[in-house]
Amino acid sequence: MTLEYAINKNGIKTKEVNFDTSIDFASTTGAFISGTGDYVSLFEPTASEIEEKGYGKIVASIGELGGNVPYTSYIAKKSFIKNNNKTIKSFTKAIQKGLDFVKNHTDQEVAEEIKSYFPDTKVKDIEKIIKKYRSIDAWKETTYIKEEEFKHIEEIIKNAGKLDKNAPYSKLVLTKYSRK
Repeated sequence: MTLEYAINKNGIKTKEVNFDTSIDFASTTGAFISGTGDYVSLFEPTASEIEEKGYGKIVASIGELGGNVPYTSYIAKKSFIKNNNKTIKSFTKAIQKGLDFVKNHTDQEVAEEIKSYFPDTKVKDIEKIIKKYRSIDAWKETTYIKEEEFKHIEEIIKNAGKLDKNAPYSKLVLTKYSRK
């Protein structure tokens, strides 16, 4: 949806493009390499690896073009929140701890810390990706989701034709655990 939003915001109408959403996200890389589609939306380090191998070229950052979109989130029922307050608070603190680590450490230090999650990627390549992410201000400083950020997400979903009316921010975003 963010890709579609970014494309639309840059003057290309959805009806001018064929968005194939029938491919499971885990299979999009292989589908693209085998010739399905002219463009593909990929996470890093996959996008950089595809470019390095000559299968394609990174032409833009959807994260940059799509605007501020809080990505990491979790959804829980009211009953779970009520009965597991400590778990919710601990999860939020863990995400905040990660954001603080990224903010307070160098690209190389962050790359070294996360390299085990990307065993097939060289640390220097992870470092380059982190530098790219910093250059577009991809990491928030807090887990707090502002109302305007929430409304922006709604705008993206509406643009994709998947939302008929706005949802109440105060009922869907639990801010009491977040640091402003």
